Amino acid sequence: MKDKQGLVQEQDQETAGDRPSSKLSALGEVWKVSFKLGLTSFGGPIAHLGYFHNEYVRRRKWLDERSYADLIALCQLLPGPASSQAGIGIGIIRSGLLGGLVAWLGFTLPSVIALVLFAYLFKGFDLGTAGWIHGLKIVAVVIVLQAVLGMGQKLANNRSKATLAVLALGVTLIWQTAFSQVLLIVASAFIGVLLFRKETAGDPSELPVPVSRRTAVICLVLFLVLLVALPLLREQSANIWLAMFDSFYRSGSLVFGGGHVVLPLLEREVVPSGWLSQNEFLAGYGAAQAVPGPLFTFAAYLGALIHGTAGAAWAILAIFLPAFLLVVGVLPFWSVLRRNRRVQGALIGVNAAVVGILLAALYHPVFTTAIIVPYDLVLAAALFLMLTFWKLPPWVIVLAGAAGGELLAWS
Repeated sequence: MKDKQGLVQEQDQETAGDRPSSKLSALGEVWKVSFKLGLTSFGGPIAHLGYFHNEYVRRRKWLDERSYADLIALCQLLPGPASSQAGIGIGIIRSGLLGGLVAWLGFTLPSVIALVLFAYLFKGFDLGTAGWIHGLKIVAVVIVLQAVLGMGQKLANNRSKATLAVLALGVTLIWQTAFSQVLLIVASAFIGVLLFRKETAGDPSELPVPVSRRTAVICLVLFLVLLVALPLLREQSANIWLAMFDSFYRSGSLVFGGGHVVLPLLEREVVPSGWLSQNEFLAGYGAAQAVPGPLFTFAAYLGALIHGTAGAAWAILAIFLPAFLLVVGVLPFWSVLRRNRRVQGALIGVNAAVVGILLAALYHPVFTTAIIVPYDLVLAAALFLMLTFWKLPPWVIVLAGAAGGELLAWS
């Protein structure tokens, strides 16, 4: 019969998730798991978090339930792609800073490759007027509509939150400037502190983060320096690479709510500047729904059309760099922040505003450029039925939308 000490040691080994004996093997394991998730995680940020929970918490036990919930709360609070930031955070917790980088690369690379190939196909064969491209635009309507409904039910589910969401919708559509969304998020956070600080959860758990606070502070300072300095440097230079880095870095820095909310920011950066046409932009956004992984990899498609493969790599680096800097910078302090009721209230306010920003993106440019004739609306309704009520996987919806768009072109 085992004594109590033996039982405790055995339980500790089980909850450690079979930690590898060396840093190299730990990195290899992080790469293997994240790359598999990058190949198979369809369905958007919320679905990605479900895949992560099944793989990292239930199967491998790299985190316990409460630590995972705390990490997700942090990623929802920060600007940037929540699912990618969660993956980066898990990689850091498992294997340090390099583990976070490997986790991001594994999860991101499959969709980057697919979207760069699509960009070359689009450009080489002049697909801008193809019927199936229009079908992909209609798919984008359906995907964003599902995101709005799902987030609205959770994040704007009472009178105060719904009112804040509608106000955010109005501001986003009527006051379209480079800084309007930033000011909107800040104002929503203040409103959240005033109205929602009493809506708090229980005591948070500690996250074992192998990152020093000094490193964290350096990352936060670098994030802010780049955010301020890049636009100033861009004004003094006509260099296309500097302009691209500024546009994509700023888009990745100032978006709350994940990939769908970055759509209007990117559209205002690349279309008015003449880098891409509206048709090219929305066709790529529709294609991004067909691939697994984070929607922020849409930047790879945009970068490839602007400046080839090097442009794709440059755009991906720029749009994801803020996410990495913020996760590294905030993760060591998160357990303390989570105990602050004002922080929790601010998070609730920001999330309600995100619903309104999403709804604005659904209307323009997604809906206004995809639903042109009644047949388009019929196809969108059928795809929404398949996605929401028949529970078909997103890749099936994408194929059906492309086929439907081609049929409409022949009708």
